[in-house]
Amino acid sequence: MKSSITPDVPMPALNKPAKAANKSTLRQRWSAIKRDRMLYLIASPMLLFFLLFKYVPMWGVLIAFKDYSPFAGFMHSPWVGLQHFQRFFGEDSFFLLLRNTLAINLLNLVFFFPLPILLSLMLNEVKLEWVKRIIQSIIYLPHFLSWVIIVGITYLMLSTSSGFINKLLDAVGLDKIEFLTNPNMFWGLLTLQSIWKEVGWGTVIFLAAIASVDTQLFEAARIDGAGRIRQIWHVTLPAIRNVIIILLILRVGHMMDVGFEQVYLMMNGAVSEVADVFDTYVYRSGIQQAQFSYSTAVGLFKSIVGVVLVVITNRLAKKFGEEGIY
Repeated sequence: MKSSITPDVPMPALNKPAKAANKSTLRQRWSAIKRDRMLYLIASPMLLFFLLFKYVPMWGVLIAFKDYSPFAGFMHSPWVGLQHFQRFFGEDSFFLLLRNTLAINLLNLVFFFPLPILLSLMLNEVKLEWVKRIIQSIIYLPHFLSWVIIVGITYLMLSTSSGFINKLLDAVGLDKIEFLTNPNMFWGLLTLQSIWKEVGWGTVIFLAAIASVDTQLFEAARIDGAGRIRQIWHVTLPAIRNVIIILLILRVGHMMDVGFEQVYLMMNGAVSEVADVFDTYVYRSGIQQAQFSYSTAVGLFKSIVGVVLVVITNRLAKKFGEEGIY
């Protein structure tokens, strides 16, 4: 009886088409690189920057799991595992730092994040281009001021002894208000500072997104009898919704980050209980107290939480039918 088993096909016969396809793909990629070589040349400084200052330093997070000593060096410092993380989570100040960081970021998310969208919609309704440019220049200007200048202006305006507002209150016979030393006002002051400094600059992306909306959609809405408010609600906002969602996801990813310069410059002994955040804690432990491994562990914890928040919010966005960031 003859065997019904088909003889095995030699492996080289199976591999030849795959190898040919790989060579063809490589040739296509190489030709595409040669064709767009000027674009790659232009992008190379930024790629080099990210490689040197973003990816290469990532090896430094290993000292979060070591008892790092500058004398022993990076490679020869002993491993301690999760000891620094256990110490951090066991600190009495952990929940205080978490509360302050989340409170400041939630206030920014609720009050600051929507304002650039609202301001962009308002600027888009300005028909005189020269008026629009003047307004944009004025609201962009604070972004280019450093936090040192912003805090200096805040002290000149709100200082109890020599602040302009308190001098005005004293001149009309009212009691002075301790803006800078009142813990109940600290989070609000930080939010107002962020709004004044960055709300204008935040309109750049939204104005660009609004400019890309097809004008025929507005014409169709006007033909259907929609006024300016209905055009904004039914045309403009849906058209820039993806941009809003993407920026919201990225903003949620920074929930554990607070601007160090702003908080550090505004902090004083009277408000330290509500002003101390993860960034200032890392500065004290890592720079002032030279606890490099411990401060790296705190920073790594912040980064991990940020990544988790981005993943969760991105999945929620996709669940509700949005594109997300990946």
